[in-house]
Amino acid sequence: MVFGRSERRRKHDAPDPVTLKILVAGGFGVGKTTLVGAVSEIKPLRTEERLTEAGRPVDDLVGVEGKRTTTVAMDFGRITLREDLVLYLFGTPGQDRFWFLWDELARGALGAVVLADTRRLADSFAAIDYFERRGIAFMVAVNCFDGADRYPAETVREALDLDAEVPVMLCDAREKDSVRDVLIAVVEHAMHLTTRQREPALP
Repeated sequence: MVFGRSERRRKHDAPDPVTLKILVAGGFGVGKTTLVGAVSEIKPLRTEERLTEAGRPVDDLVGVEGKRTTTVAMDFGRITLREDLVLYLFGTPGQDRFWFLWDELARGALGAVVLADTRRLADSFAAIDYFERRGIAFMVAVNCFDGADRYPAETVREALDLDAEVPVMLCDAREKDSVRDVLIAVVEHAMHLTTRQREPALP
């Protein structure tokens, strides 16, 4: 006996959904693991290890003194935005010493979310520079931590010296609906840029 779908069944099946790869990047302790976990419809794959005394000289804990673990490879999750559209989310490690993993994670990505913390905004520059240099569409999502000062999106844009076309949103990385809005925004932004790049140049 051969197991599988019959030819008649195949004719009525919906087409396989389009799968897109999105990166979630940003500085150390900005909330990348939390964001992926908040929205993933599967149990997220996490590669977290406890912070140790050996890491104190290189891991800046100012503003995130309560942090006890760190991602050492990646976070992975999945979310279905529509019946025909599934996102695979890859959270990058935040510390400089793990940046050798970024090139592998970025391969085949449609776009990226740079998660930012207004208390440590300078930590976002490295990720922004990475995606700008490689021509990967990205947006900035400001994670609104409890007790942190809130600034309008345009103020954050000016502080990060972003181009006008780069979307900037405020979000709560703990809230599924908030994260979903961010992911929809980065997909729309990346698709818009892809369409524009394919348009023939005017004579």
